[in-house]
This record gives sequence, C-alpha cells and structure tokens, in this order.
Amino acid sequence: MRTPSVTRRQSGSRAIGRARQRDCCTMVGGAAQLSLPLPARRGGRRRGAGRPATTARKQVAHRSRAAHRAEHPVHVTLRCACRSLRTQFVFPTVRGAIFAANRAAPERFRVVHFSIQGDHAHLIVEARDRTALIEGVRGLSIRLARRVNQLLGRRGRFFADRWHGRSLESPRAVRNALVYVLANFRKHGHDHGATLDVRSSAPYFPDFVEFSGCAPIDRTPCWLPRSLAPPEPPTVVAKSWLLSVGWKRRGLISVLERPAR
Repeated sequence: MRTPSVTRRQSGSRAIGRARQRDCCTMVGGAAQLSLPLPARRGGRRRGAGRPATTARKQVAHRSRAAHRAEHPVHVTLRCACRSLRTQFVFPTVRGAIFAANRAAPERFRVVHFSIQGDHAHLIVEARDRTALIEGVRGLSIRLARRVNQLLGRRGRFFADRWHGRSLESPRAVRNALVYVLANFRKHGHDHGATLDVRSSAPYFPDFVEFSGCAPIDRTPCWLPRSLAPPEPPTVVAKSWLLSVGWKRRGLISVLERPAR
C-alpha cells in the first residue's frame, strides 16, 4: 500500500513535467514559438520537382497537341534511343517503314519528304486533320520501332522523347523546312563531299535548280547505291498548295544550300 507522501510526490512530479512540456511548446528562449506554415497538400509545382532529366537536351513538353489544318504541312522530328538508323544495314528498314506508312491511308496522312540521321529522323508530312496527324505519326512510330528492333534483335524503349511537330504556315517557312530536311546531313557532318544525301528523299526531289524540274534519280540513277535503291519511291507527291507550289515563290532550292541553323 502506497503511503500518502509517495503518492503526493509522484503527482507533483507529473504536474511539473506537464508544465515544463507546455512551457517548451510555447516558449523558446523567452519568446513565443511561431507556427510552421505547411502546404495544404503534398506535391505541387515547384522548382526542381518531377523526374530528373535523363539527357541534356530539353524534352518535348507533355501538352495536348495543337489544332491542325490540312493546308499546313508539318515538320516532324522523331528522336530515337537507337543510334544506328543511318547505317547501310538499318536504313533500308527505316525507309521501308516510311513506305508502308504512306500506303496505309495516304488520303489521311502522308510523308512527303524525310531525312534520316544517326539517332533521329526529320519528316515533312501532310495530314487531313489533327486526329489524322496524331494517328499517322503514331502508326509510323510503331512500324519503325517494331521493324528496327526486330532487325537488331533489341528490346525496350526505342524513342528517346515524344515527337516534335511544327506547323508550316507560309511559303517561306515551307522553303526553310525543305532546306533543313533535305540538307540536314551537312549540319551533322555526314556530307563528306557528297552533293545529295542518299539517306533522305533528296534523290526524289524534282525542284532542285540544277536539275530543271527533274528528280536527280531520274536523270542519274547511279545517285543511289544498288544496296540502297528501293523498288519504288518511298515518298508521295504533296497535295497542299504550300508544299507543292506556294514555297516556290521564295525561289527554288540548290543542291549546295545548307540549313540556316
């Protein structure tokens, strides 16, 4: 049985402890402690948030695709994790994927011009509307990934980023895009004295100044090595006014031109 003195001492100790704890919560160094402002919810937009960047190149933002009009061609860029697209072993497979995409539904989506570099592809495409553009690029991307992965015996992610698209809404914009795509090999140092890039649609382009309305491959079939010569042209003829006629108001293109950027 506890004595009254022991019970009183324990009760007094508990009271003192509670008082000290209350004082520590309300007073720090003789001043009232301020409440710490906490966010109303977890996460949110802030500097440094999100998944760390895997490459130094700025990624394409995950936003809804803009509206598209059939009369405006689009410059599409596909960036791949595979870096051998331009090799003599892989390029025919890439070109075959473009050929198949053009034969799938040409009235809705078509690739008019292209340029294949080591780890990316530049395309100038036409599409009937926004849905046709999105589905067309998606279908081409699936064909490209499946065929190249099967050829190389690889698995996993094929594209390094979302595809980037830029609408070409004036004759000057279309001409600049044509030069950028057809002469892109000079930007990356793949020319090695060559006049045309055989890993692009340049051999089938009929509007070079030097060839007077004739495609280079029609005048000189040896432009393409036998190993790279397809049975049929992989591209199709442009249907929009800007890509077929309008851009010529800014002057025809020379085979010696270089991309401006």
